[in-house]
Amino acid sequence: MEHFEIAVVGAGLAGSLAALAVADTGRSIALIAPVAGKADGRTTALMDQSIELVRKLGLWQAVAPLAAPLSSMRIIDATNRLLRAPTVTFHAAEVGLEAFGYNIPNAPFLTLLEQETAKRPTFTRLVASLAQVEFEPERAVLTLDDGRTITASLVIGADGRKSGVRAAAGIEVRNWSYPQSALVLNFSHQVPHQNISTEFHTPHGPFTQVPLPGGLRSSLVWVQKPEDTEAALALSPDALALAVEQRMQSMLGKVVIEGAAQSFPLSGMTAHAFGKGRAVLIGEAAHAFPPIGAQGLNLSLRDIMAALSLLGYSPVPDDFGGRYDRKRRADILSRTVSVDLLNRSLLSDFLPVQMLRAAGLQALASVAPLRNLMMREGINPGSALQSLRGALREKIGRKSA
Repeated sequence: MEHFEIAVVGAGLAGSLAALAVADTGRSIALIAPVAGKADGRTTALMDQSIELVRKLGLWQAVAPLAAPLSSMRIIDATNRLLRAPTVTFHAAEVGLEAFGYNIPNAPFLTLLEQETAKRPTFTRLVASLAQVEFEPERAVLTLDDGRTITASLVIGADGRKSGVRAAAGIEVRNWSYPQSALVLNFSHQVPHQNISTEFHTPHGPFTQVPLPGGLRSSLVWVQKPEDTEAALALSPDALALAVEQRMQSMLGKVVIEGAAQSFPLSGMTAHAFGKGRAVLIGEAAHAFPPIGAQGLNLSLRDIMAALSLLGYSPVPDDFGGRYDRKRRADILSRTVSVDLLNRSLLSDFLPVQMLRAAGLQALASVAPLRNLMMREGINPGSALQSLRGALREKIGRKSA
């Protein structure tokens, strides 16, 4: 049986980026996944910290032509409720950045990652599905559906919500669902987007426009009731374009839908542990939540960064998964809870909840230091707490002097 130091199961964006990052450490790696199915029509907004990882992997020069900068992010309360929050706009320039991040279409991004794997000498691509994995004290034994068997010192599960790696490691999950589904599509428009992403908060979920390259194209994630999503999918392209334009209050002028729209139900999931023994979980094998605030893949890339930071240059220890779990727990759980609460606050008709949400957005709109703190936290998780600690130390130091 051929042995690899690390096996990555799953070749989506998270799995492919994890495999490339590990290959660049010089370790032998196998990326296990079948041939991809239909093209993914969605886009992914990578924030500044995630873009830095893409740069370290030497991919940015090829990715940049595909990407649109997110220079400003705007939240508009379109709930039409008694208590409505003011519009809040976050400008990257306020925190010294040209852009918070970049919006990248998934399909060409995945194609680029596949091309890059061929350039890594320690990289092996195994085109097959995982049939079984057994974890032993010194190694993991992976059996593929084509009959091949390999061994690995560490298995990275990037194989989605129904993760076989997670099941084999004996890790349970908590699942929940929302009375929502998301409509995703790309569209062109008359008025330039000026690299501004706008998120309309509606009574049934966010309606989020995100810039695409060229200035006159954008992607859309429209969260609403499942029956409303089905009704929107049944519309003609012209009628759907008019519905999108009206929901956006004609901010970008006339809209033309590009290609076919797609939809998927909204739900959440978190694993009871994010690693165990010689297994670690990244991406949707570990966590999943609604597409709010561009958190999904950015959280997954922080999974990758955490795994890399623990690898070092020594042999993989038999308790690597436990170490990884402890390192990732606070970030994953805090992001999951915050996204869940924000989404549920939009759905709630409970007046005190609406008051809290409106007051929070009002504070962000009117208090610049608080807004800057939240922007820094969104870009670099944990930085807000570090800033508060630093300011407190400085204040204490001045009093002592």
